[in-house]
Order: sequence, then C-alpha cells, then structure tokens
Amino acid sequence: MHPARRYPLLPDAGLLIGRLALGVVFIAHGWQKLDDMGHAGVTAMFDGLGIPMPGVAAAFSTWVELVGGIALIAGVLLPVVGLLLAVDMAGAFWFVHMDKGLFADKGGYELVLALGALAVLLALAGGGRFSVDALLFRGREEAAPRHSAA
Repeated sequence: MHPARRYPLLPDAGLLIGRLALGVVFIAHGWQKLDDMGHAGVTAMFDGLGIPMPGVAAAFSTWVELVGGIALIAGVLLPVVGLLLAVDMAGAFWFVHMDKGLFADKGGYELVLALGALAVLLALAGGGRFSVDALLFRGREEAAPRHSAA
C-alpha cells in the first residue's frame, strides 16, 4: 500500500513544509529588495543588468516575492501566486543567471531553477488541506463529480 493512502495527511504535511520553506525564501528576497536596497537601488541594479523597464521589473520582483512569499505560507491563491513567482524566477534566469552555468557559487541558475520549479509545483498541486485555499474552496471540490477509471 502506498504511504499516502495509509497516511493521507502525509502529502498535505509535505505541501505545508514546502510552502513554509519556499515562502520564507521569497519573503527574505522581497524584503531585502524593499528594505535593504529600496526601489531606486533595485531599479539601478536591474538597469545595470540590462533588464527592460527596470523600474517596473523592480516593483514586480519586490512585491511578487514579498507578498507571494506570504501567500505561499498562508496557502492562498496558489495557482496565481505560483505562476507569478515562476515568471519572476524565469526573468531572473533569463536576464541574470542563464549564461553563468548551473552552480550558484558562480552566479548560476540552480537557485532560481529550484525556486521557479517549486512555485510551479505549488501552482499546479495546490497547498493541500492545511491552506487557506483548502478552506475557501473545500465546498467546490466536494460538490464536483468524481469520475472513476472504469
């Protein structure tokens, strides 16, 4: 018997742990941009990196990471939040890390790849039963007809 069937809370616990860890990382990066660098500093950095519309990109990146991290922890609006965070990481990959190889110690893309992939995973899988989304949308899932593979 598969462990998830024997212990049905395990996948939900795994999603919660993943959301908490990923949310903390995104909050830290968004807060760093907001508090340590400020909008002008992030804009200047993005301009120096050749990122188009650096002011818009700086605001997007800062707030998507900060608010998105909080939303991950709460487990709210995960399909939208996961997609926005994945787009943020795709931009970091494309404009900053792509040409530097895999490893982060050389400026590579391993961190943005992992963060972006996990954001997509949560966008597609949802936050599990220990999330605000589960509380908000539980009735809709229970009302949906279930199809069996006959």
